[in-house]
Amino acid sequence: MDKQSRYRELLSQIEVFANTDDNPISVLSNCAAVMKVVFPKEYFWVGFYIVDGDELILGPFQGTPACTRIKFGRGVCGAAWKEGRSLVVEDVEEFPGHIACSSLSRSEIVVPLFSDGVVIGEIDIDSTELSTFDDVDRENLEKAAEIIAPFMAKFAKTVSCRM
Repeated sequence: MDKQSRYRELLSQIEVFANTDDNPISVLSNCAAVMKVVFPKEYFWVGFYIVDGDELILGPFQGTPACTRIKFGRGVCGAAWKEGRSLVVEDVEEFPGHIACSSLSRSEIVVPLFSDGVVIGEIDIDSTELSTFDDVDRENLEKAAEIIAPFMAKFAKTVSCRM
Protein backbone atom coordinates (compact mmCIF):
# COMPACT_ATOMS: atom_id res chain seq x y z
CA MET A 1 0.00 0.00 0.00
CA ASP A 2 1.40 3.43 -0.92
CA LYS A 3 1.86 6.25 1.58
CA GLN A 4 -1.28 8.19 0.59
CA SER A 5 -3.43 5.05 0.90
CA ARG A 6 -2.00 4.36 4.34
CA TYR A 7 -2.81 7.92 5.39
CA ARG A 8 -6.40 7.49 4.18
CA GLU A 9 -6.60 4.39 6.39
CA LEU A 10 -5.00 6.23 9.30
CA LEU A 11 -7.35 9.22 9.04
CA SER A 12 -10.33 6.88 8.80
CA GLN A 13 -9.30 5.10 12.00
CA ILE A 14 -8.65 8.38 13.83
CA GLU A 15 -12.17 9.50 12.85
CA VAL A 16 -13.55 6.30 14.37
CA PHE A 17 -11.72 6.95 17.67
CA ALA A 18 -12.94 10.55 17.68
CA ASN A 19 -16.52 9.47 17.11
CA THR A 20 -16.67 6.58 19.58
CA ASP A 21 -15.01 7.93 22.74
CA ASP A 22 -14.89 11.30 24.43
CA ASN A 23 -12.09 10.54 26.87
CA PRO A 24 -9.03 12.48 25.66
CA ILE A 25 -6.47 10.06 27.11
CA SER A 26 -8.16 7.10 25.41
CA VAL A 27 -8.44 8.89 22.08
CA LEU A 28 -4.83 10.15 22.12
CA SER A 29 -3.56 6.72 23.19
CA ASN A 30 -5.41 4.94 20.40
CA CYS A 31 -4.33 7.55 17.85
CA ALA A 32 -0.66 7.05 18.79
CA ALA A 33 -1.09 3.29 18.61
CA VAL A 34 -2.76 3.28 15.18
CA MET A 35 -0.13 5.68 13.81
CA LYS A 36 2.59 3.27 14.89
CA VAL A 37 0.69 0.28 13.44
CA VAL A 38 -0.01 1.91 10.07
CA PHE A 39 3.60 3.15 9.71
CA PRO A 40 5.66 0.57 11.67
CA LYS A 41 8.91 1.08 9.78
CA GLU A 42 8.70 4.83 9.25
CA TYR A 43 7.52 5.82 12.75
CA PHE A 44 10.19 4.84 15.27
CA TRP A 45 8.49 6.99 17.90
CA VAL A 46 5.07 8.67 17.74
CA GLY A 47 3.25 10.56 20.41
CA PHE A 48 1.79 13.72 21.80
CA TYR A 49 3.10 16.62 23.81
CA ILE A 50 0.69 18.82 25.73
CA VAL A 51 1.20 22.51 26.46
CA ASP A 52 1.43 23.15 30.20
CA GLY A 53 2.50 26.71 30.98
CA ASP A 54 5.87 27.33 29.34
CA GLU A 55 6.56 23.63 28.75
CA LEU A 56 5.37 20.74 26.68
CA ILE A 57 4.70 17.67 28.78
CA LEU A 58 4.77 14.13 27.46
CA GLY A 59 1.39 12.63 26.64
CA PRO A 60 0.37 9.25 25.23
CA PHE A 61 2.97 7.73 22.90
CA GLN A 62 4.30 4.58 21.26
CA GLY A 63 8.01 3.86 21.26
CA THR A 64 11.03 4.12 23.51
CA PRO A 65 11.06 6.30 26.65
CA ALA A 66 11.01 9.99 25.78
CA CYS A 67 11.76 13.45 27.13
CA THR A 68 9.06 14.31 29.66
CA ARG A 69 9.31 18.12 29.47
CA ILE A 70 10.39 20.44 26.68
CA LYS A 71 10.69 24.20 27.15
CA PHE A 72 9.06 26.70 24.78
CA GLY A 73 11.33 27.28 21.77
CA ARG A 74 13.71 24.36 22.54
CA GLY A 75 14.36 21.53 20.11
CA VAL A 76 12.11 20.68 17.18
CA CYS A 77 8.98 20.44 19.34
CA GLY A 78 9.61 23.73 21.12
CA ALA A 79 10.43 25.46 17.82
CA ALA A 80 7.20 24.20 16.17
CA TRP A 81 5.27 25.49 19.18
CA LYS A 82 7.03 28.88 19.08
CA GLU A 83 6.56 29.24 15.31
CA GLY A 84 3.02 27.83 15.34
CA ARG A 85 3.66 25.64 12.32
CA SER A 86 4.57 22.12 11.31
CA LEU A 87 8.26 21.35 11.01
CA VAL A 88 9.75 18.62 8.83
CA VAL A 89 13.38 17.93 9.73
CA GLU A 90 15.32 15.74 7.31
CA ASP A 91 18.35 15.37 9.62
CA VAL A 92 17.89 16.12 13.31
CA GLU A 93 21.65 16.44 13.77
CA GLU A 94 21.54 19.57 11.61
CA PHE A 95 18.66 21.19 13.53
CA PRO A 96 20.00 23.88 15.89
CA GLY A 97 19.30 22.93 19.49
CA HIS A 98 17.87 19.49 18.69
CA ILE A 99 17.01 17.56 21.87
CA ALA A 100 18.13 13.95 21.53
CA CYS A 101 15.56 11.94 23.48
CA SER A 102 16.89 8.90 21.58
CA SER A 103 20.21 8.61 19.78
CA LEU A 104 18.42 6.46 17.18
CA SER A 105 16.31 9.36 15.90
CA ARG A 106 17.48 10.69 12.51
CA SER A 107 14.52 12.65 11.11
CA GLU A 108 11.42 14.16 12.68
CA ILE A 109 8.09 15.80 11.97
CA VAL A 110 6.18 17.90 14.49
CA VAL A 111 2.62 19.08 13.87
CA PRO A 112 0.97 21.56 16.26
CA LEU A 113 -2.56 21.06 17.55
CA PHE A 114 -4.58 24.27 17.79
CA SER A 115 -7.59 25.43 19.77
CA ASP A 116 -8.94 28.92 19.05
CA GLY A 117 -5.72 29.72 17.16
CA VAL A 118 -3.46 28.79 20.08
CA VAL A 119 -1.06 25.82 20.13
CA ILE A 120 -2.27 23.44 22.85
CA GLY A 121 -0.18 20.41 21.96
CA GLU A 122 1.70 18.59 19.24
CA ILE A 123 2.03 15.37 17.33
CA ASP A 124 5.71 14.38 17.35
CA ILE A 125 7.06 11.60 15.15
CA ASP A 126 10.66 10.39 14.85
CA SER A 127 12.27 8.05 12.34
CA THR A 128 15.54 6.14 12.46
CA GLU A 129 16.14 7.02 8.80
CA LEU A 130 17.14 10.37 7.29
CA SER A 131 14.60 12.32 5.20
CA THR A 132 11.67 10.07 6.09
CA PHE A 133 9.03 12.81 6.14
CA ASP A 134 7.78 15.06 3.36
CA ASP A 135 4.81 17.23 2.39
CA VAL A 136 2.53 14.17 2.06
CA ASP A 137 3.22 13.38 5.72
CA ARG A 138 2.82 17.01 6.78
CA GLU A 139 -0.46 17.53 4.92
CA ASN A 140 -2.02 14.31 6.22
CA LEU A 141 -0.79 14.77 9.77
CA GLU A 142 -2.20 18.30 9.74
CA LYS A 143 -5.58 16.73 8.83
CA ALA A 144 -5.14 14.27 11.70
CA ALA A 145 -4.29 17.19 14.00
CA GLU A 146 -7.59 18.89 13.17
CA ILE A 147 -9.48 15.76 14.23
CA ILE A 148 -7.40 15.23 17.36
CA ALA A 149 -7.21 18.85 18.57
CA PRO A 150 -10.62 18.93 20.32
CA PHE A 151 -9.51 15.99 22.49
CA MET A 152 -6.18 17.64 23.25
CA ALA A 153 -8.13 20.78 24.23
CA LYS A 154 -10.16 18.74 26.75
CA PHE A 155 -6.99 17.29 28.19
CA ALA A 156 -5.19 20.63 28.22
CA LYS A 157 -8.08 22.11 30.22
CA THR A 158 -7.82 19.35 32.80
CA VAL A 159 -4.06 19.94 33.04
CA SER A 160 -4.53 23.66 33.69
CA CYS A 161 -7.27 22.95 36.28
CA ARG A 162 -4.90 20.96 38.47
CA MET A 163 -2.49 23.88 38.90
